[in-house]
Amino acid sequence: MLDFKFEVSDFRKIARTLVAFSNTDGGRLLIGVKDNGNIAGVRSEEEYFMIEGAARIYCKPEVSFKVKEWQVAGRKIVEVIINRGDRQPYMALDHEDHWIAYVRQGDQNLKASHILLKVWERQKSVNTTTVRFRRAEGELLRYLETHPSITVPQFRKLAGLSVLLAERILVDFIMLGLLRIEYSETNVKFSLKPGYRNIIEGLDQVTY
Repeated sequence: MLDFKFEVSDFRKIARTLVAFSNTDGGRLLIGVKDNGNIAGVRSEEEYFMIEGAARIYCKPEVSFKVKEWQVAGRKIVEVIINRGDRQPYMALDHEDHWIAYVRQGDQNLKASHILLKVWERQKSVNTTTVRFRRAEGELLRYLETHPSITVPQFRKLAGLSVLLAERILVDFIMLGLLRIEYSETNVKFSLKPGYRNIIEGLDQVTY
């Protein structure tokens, strides 16, 4: 939730960070601070206008932020505060003029998974999520009770499902609060949330 920037010189790069924070849990940018934490100070008033331009032109929808200025060891630091947004997905314009949604994982901005995009789409829907616990749903729960996580290809192989059906079940489970998404540079995994049994016990006609 904290990112150091020595300077802001690329609209698209800063837009990625802005949308990643907005799509996840919010965060703060410290402009004028090197990656190792050393204070360099802001060298130009253009820094603020670069951030404003990135938020307004290179983010869709526009990302809201607040700015504070600090004096540290005689040097000015600009703190940019971004809250978690309520209009996901927030997308940034890349260098090929494609709109891409990003999320924040550790100190990295990673592309949002196809599953998460579907979750955001479902959250905007007025329809209620309902799940019938059949063989595939039961196999998913049993697997995750003895394994830390599962990927979409692993779930497809486990239950013999198409991509579309496997993704739909994972989205259903996320919407019910049973699963969480874990990102890495190489793949996307899904694991059971703490307290998932309490949620299952509150559902009707569950057998697995």
